[in-house]
Amino acid sequence: MQDSLSKAFHQDGAVLVKGLLTPEQLARCREAFDWAVANHGPHATRMFAGTTQQSHVDNANPKAKDKLEALVASLPFGELFARVWGSRQVWYFAEEVFLKAGGHGARTLWHQDTSYLPWAGNHWGNAWVSFDAVPKQNALEIIRGSHRGPRYDGTTFADPDDPTQPLHGNGALPRLPDIEAERRRNPQAYDILSWATEPGDVVLLHPGSLHGGAPVDAAFPSRRTFVFRFFGDDATFSPLPAKSAARYPRQGVLFTEELGHLVAGDAFRHPTFRQLI
Repeated sequence: MQDSLSKAFHQDGAVLVKGLLTPEQLARCREAFDWAVANHGPHATRMFAGTTQQSHVDNANPKAKDKLEALVASLPFGELFARVWGSRQVWYFAEEVFLKAGGHGARTLWHQDTSYLPWAGNHWGNAWVSFDAVPKQNALEIIRGSHRGPRYDGTTFADPDDPTQPLHGNGALPRLPDIEAERRRNPQAYDILSWATEPGDVVLLHPGSLHGGAPVDAAFPSRRTFVFRFFGDDATFSPLPAKSAARYPRQGVLFTEELGHLVAGDAFRHPTFRQLI
């Protein structure tokens, strides 16, 4: 029988795990986070670096790969996801680094990670580790159950006046709804999950879930978050649209060569991804 944490993850697409990481584990994560910000990789996007008002996002930094794989192997995520998914095997995919500082950071637009990465299946999970106590109004928001579909086109993140501007276009995927506009008209339009968190708490998120938010403001001026991504037995390759206006390769922009041999429906596997269990 599934325990309550597993049942909630499969039904809702996200759960909060209170106090998962010890202070010592969190300190090692913070040391690795600071190193990753200072030694960014080829996929990093940065604004106002070196000032009080900073924004930094990075994914799958090859310079951090060995360091982060060793760190993740020492943390309880493998056992946790095996239990949550009911998976016999668990692999680590890569990290995502988020830094917002200076008290001026608009909310992240609603999106699904699966609009940008070639992922399908039930056994995917992002572990959100924030190093600050995050108030609910500054927290990540998730639409309950949205990981079950549909898979929407991604937003370009390029036009603040059009938060649903299609990434791939050509009608290959359905266009995102304007969730914030609908919420302004009807605050109950969506069933939203969101939690205030303390250091050591971890939010587990299925990357197919519609999620966004997590702004900073004068009352909560800085947010530092490490996201570790994992997959298990039921993880398959789902290529991105072949004719993408963004010219994304079908296997996405991360580990493009390693995933080049996979076709739709294949088990998502490659030796480059460290197996934890």
